[in-house]
This record gives sequence, structure tokens and C-alpha cells, in this order.
Amino acid sequence: MNQIRKYWLGLIMIGGLAVIAVAGGDVGSSPIFPIPLDSYGDAGLIKSGDIFAVLGNRITHTPFNLFASLIFLFAIMHTFAAVKITGIAKKMELTHAEQMRKSGKSEEEIEHNPPVLAEMLHFFGEVEAIFGIWVIVLATVMISFYDWSTFKIYIAQTVNYTEPMFVVVIMALAATRPVMQLAKQILGKFAAIGNNSPGAWWLSILTLAPILGSFITEPAAMTIAAMLLAEQFYRLKPSSKLAYATIGLLFVNISVGGTLTNFAAPPVLMVKTPWDWTSSFMALNFGWKAILGILISNLIYYYAFKKEFSKFASAFEAEAEAKMEMDSERHENSIPIWITAVHLLFMGWTVFNAHYPPLFIGGFLFFLGFAMATKAHQSHINLKPPLLVGFFLAGLVTHGGVQAWWIAPVLGSLGDLPLMVMATVLTAFNDNAAITFLSTLVPDLSITAKYAVVAGAVTGGGLTVIANAPNPAGQSILSKFFPGGVNPAKLLMGALIPTIILGLLFMGIPQDVQDPKQLENAGIEVTD
Repeated sequence: MNQIRKYWLGLIMIGGLAVIAVAGGDVGSSPIFPIPLDSYGDAGLIKSGDIFAVLGNRITHTPFNLFASLIFLFAIMHTFAAVKITGIAKKMELTHAEQMRKSGKSEEEIEHNPPVLAEMLHFFGEVEAIFGIWVIVLATVMISFYDWSTFKIYIAQTVNYTEPMFVVVIMALAATRPVMQLAKQILGKFAAIGNNSPGAWWLSILTLAPILGSFITEPAAMTIAAMLLAEQFYRLKPSSKLAYATIGLLFVNISVGGTLTNFAAPPVLMVKTPWDWTSSFMALNFGWKAILGILISNLIYYYAFKKEFSKFASAFEAEAEAKMEMDSERHENSIPIWITAVHLLFMGWTVFNAHYPPLFIGGFLFFLGFAMATKAHQSHINLKPPLLVGFFLAGLVTHGGVQAWWIAPVLGSLGDLPLMVMATVLTAFNDNAAITFLSTLVPDLSITAKYAVVAGAVTGGGLTVIANAPNPAGQSILSKFFPGGVNPAKLLMGALIPTIILGLLFMGIPQDVQDPKQLENAGIEVTD
């Protein structure tokens, strides 16, 4: 059955790539789509502050706007229903298998003859495939309102798929054996302070990996943290409360942990160039608050579940000792330093050229050749999880590209504090990078408003799987530890407390913060 599901997932990914490939052909001439925000002729309504009049005018002007947003809403609702859909499919499989056993069928026959409807439901219950599925609906509606050429231009020239492609490559690199072993050794040094107990590893991973994300990018940090949590924590079968508290905490910490620099967090990347925000600006206004919030949240959760950590500590220690003895007897476990160094160089090349797909994809192809040549020191490179996450993000940005008509005026109509709260809420239902990108389209935003929207976007980045680009990577790695998949409502509850803590820390909007853009316009040199 798993092979059949892989077939369906592979088919939808190939179909999506085929659509993009076809769209990349001769696109011809077609009206600008989506239409520029200043084409609605509602500047007076915006100044009046009547947001409902603005939205009503834009729907009347372009009825497609309403349909595009409804489709996006249905896709979001679909993600929340994914666990239930998967549950229905499993019940259908069990009923079908029982009926086949009664009719005298062998287990092999049962395995190779699953009910078609159940397999289809499994496909519709795959979170990574959902936005891609709804892109088909979006395409149908877009073509009916406009034409095929408009859809091709939108896919091939308007939507930017650089981030999904980057996430695929950096996830694959971060999950390699040399990189994971190096990360394990570094985090293990800190876990050793707590005698390598489950709680010590838990604290080490959830504290250091998110901060590391400011330098190796958030998707890479998410991959490393999730894989180490799977190995050092989730395999110990924690309670459902602790399991969801941990994944919620992981998502929030990764979302804010990349704010020490201006190149690691997707929502910060969106504003880096338009607003001239440097790494020093990020560290001064965001980074230290993020570190403080991560420490406070981790300690609160650690002490809340301290009794549970102590329950499986003894079993963990016995298993760790046995594993250390086995590792000491296996010389092939050691990886030459130069191989690890080459892996880090490939990661550095990918991060440095994150905005140039031909360069980082070309580098990845060279890496695959290097990995084959050094396969004695490599683990199997599984491209399925990165590709599924990339497909998820590609679908998300495709939908997000036609939501500016309502997000931009909503953000522009609010004061600083309400703007931060609204950005946090909107982030839960849309990629936070899309929120910050759309904020750059709002004219004459004050520096405090800019701070508020970015603070809200990174704060809300752990509330749902779709809130932050690295989250699907974490879910893809850890979903096997959650029966039926990660439940969106329970994830929300697990992430709520750290979200509130970070929100309170970021809520102190600095009124004296200096805008790098204004300083540059005034002739004052701003350095990174």
C-alpha cells in the first residue's frame, strides 16, 4: 500500500512540474496579472480607513479575487481535516482487509489489493499534497475568468519558486550523514552537561538548533533539529501532551531563531532588500529577544514535563551505553574530516547563492556526484521528504500570489500593536514570508510598523504547519511519531504558550529604532 501511495504522490509532483514546464514555453501576450494594487483606484477609500469598502470595491472591480481567496480558504480548511481524512481511509482499509480474510484471501493478496477509494483518501490526506491539489482548482477558475496564457504567465513569470527549490536542496544537504554526525557531536557536548539524559538532549536541541538557524538558514536547522529529536527523544514514545508540546515549541523556536541575521529566516529575506535591513539591525532589534524567548519557553516546558523526562531517563542511559560500545567496535562509523568539510562547503555555497537557483541546483548536482564517490561514508540520500516539502511550498506560494488584494490593505489600515497581532494571526493561515512580502507593497510604512509586521510574522510562525516555510520539513520528519499524522489543533495548543511568550517580548515596539532606509537616504552609511 505504501508503494501505491508513493506512486500517487510521485504522480502529482510530476504533474505539477509538467504544468510549470509547459507554462515556461511561449507565453505570448496577456494582461498583467495579478493587477497592480494601485490599479483599483481606491486611494480615497484607503485614506478614509473603511477597510470593508476597500475590499468590496476590489471584489467588484475584479470578481476573481473573491474566488481565489475562497479557494485558498478551502485549501487551509483541507489541511485541518487531513488527519480525519487519513483516519477514514485507515478504517476503510481495515474493513476491506477483514472482508477479504473472510473470503479466504491471503495476506499477500490483501496487501496488493487495497480499496481504491481508501488510497485516494490517503492521497487527499497528505498535507504536503493539499495545496498542489487546490492549485488545479485555482488554475481552472483562473482560466475561466481569463485564459490559458494568463495562467501560464502567472506560473512561469509571476510566482517565485526560488524558496521551494532552495528548501529542497538545503534539506537534502542538512540530512546527510556527515552533517548530522557533526551536529550531533556539537549538541552532544552541551547535552553532556546534563549527563546526556533525554531532558538534556531535549534542551540542547531545542535551544541551540534554532539559534544555529540564523547562520545555516531555518530550513537546514529544522531538518537537523527534527532528525535529532526523532533519534534522541521521540523514539522514547513520550506522552501525546509532551509530543505536541515539543513539536509546537520546535516550530516557534525555529521561526524566531533565524532573526539574528538578515538572510536565514524567509520572512526577513522578503524585507531585507526593500527596507535595507542589515544583520546588525536584526540582531539589535530582534535577535536578543528571540534568544531570551527561546530560553524562557524551553525552561517552562522542561519543568512542566520534568517528571516524564525522569521516567524514561534510565532506559535511555542503558540504551546509550550499549550503543556507545557498538559504535566503538565499528570503525566504519568514523567520517574523515575532509568529507565533512566538503559537505559544509556545499551547504555554504547553497546558502550564499540562495537567490540563484541555477547556481545552488548546479551545486547540488555536483554534490550528488561527490556523495556517490564517497558512498562508503554516506547514508542513503532520501529525496522524497525534501521534494514533498518543496511541492507543498510551491503550492502555497502559488495561492499566496493572488491574496495581495486583501492582505495589503488590511495590514496598511492598522496601528503598530494591532498590526503585530494581525500579522501573527494571518501568519497562522498563510506563509509568514508572504505576509512580510505583502507588507513591502504598503506605501509609507513607518519603521515601527515595519518592525511590528515582521515581529508578528516570526512570532506566529509556529502555530500551524503552513505558517513558516521550514515547518513542513519538520512535520515530514516527525509525523511518523504521531498516530494518524500531526493534529493541527493539538499543534496549535502546543505552540500557543511559546507564541505568547515571544509575542510579549516582541510587543515592546521600540519607538527610537532607526530606519536603515531613512539613514541611507539622509546620506548616513549603513553597514552590515
